[in-house]
Amino acid sequence: MRLKDKIAIVVGAGQSPGSTPAIGNGRATSILFAREGARVFAVNKDLPSVEETVAMIRKEKGSAEACEADVTDEASVKEAIAACVKKWGRVDILHYNVGISVEGKDAPVTEITTEAFDCIVQVNLRGFVYCCKHVLPVMRKQKKGAIQSISSMAAVETYPWVTYKATKSAMIAMTEQLAIQNAEYGIRANVILPGLMDTPMAVDRRAEAWGRPRAEVAAERDAKVPMGHMGTAWDVAHAALFLASDEAGYITGVALPVDGGRGCRIG
Repeated sequence: MRLKDKIAIVVGAGQSPGSTPAIGNGRATSILFAREGARVFAVNKDLPSVEETVAMIRKEKGSAEACEADVTDEASVKEAIAACVKKWGRVDILHYNVGISVEGKDAPVTEITTEAFDCIVQVNLRGFVYCCKHVLPVMRKQKKGAIQSISSMAAVETYPWVTYKATKSAMIAMTEQLAIQNAEYGIRANVILPGLMDTPMAVDRRAEAWGRPRAEVAAERDAKVPMGHMGTAWDVAHAALFLASDEAGYITGVALPVDGGRGCRIG
């Protein structure tokens, strides 16, 4: 019960569609947080999807509430955070797990359109800014809180599409800024960098977009990892659990790779 009695907002707690039983990062993190004693305020643009996450938590006798919100709409984000505070009185953890790339028509820098660039920036980066903007006053008043987000090893590795890499890199810089500007309030900020993961969003959507069998795409990704296989959403969730817990009480401003050693090849 490492998060006993803590209130956690998980933004992006739903699930991307997929043809496999693989679970997404947001859903796995929501479930794990609840198993460890947190009350989870599960936020997602797709309400039926996040309601499914909440049903899974409640089936295990955990505590969770579903909330529909669009991270590209500041008023929607503000209302969601206010609803959590009204429901449970505080926010101990903010976990931001929203991000798109191929879904937003990302492309190499010579081919990117203004519409695609703006769309991906709004979801990946601006939404995180909105969440922090409206949760920080709550956490500062409490004199305690943990903010964490999901970037990607794409921020530091070679990556073909410009907007995803740019926004995921910016999240690292923003996390460092959050950490230094809010340490005096007892607020910590850290960011997780997943590598190649076996999730519906990472594998199924690529297989669909490229018109290739899922197993073929998965095998190619497995072969790129030193440990011989992709990670799962549970690997990301356990990293998030540690960073959210009091065990990480002296850790802030960290970018934590969860990548099976792939990042060791850089340099």
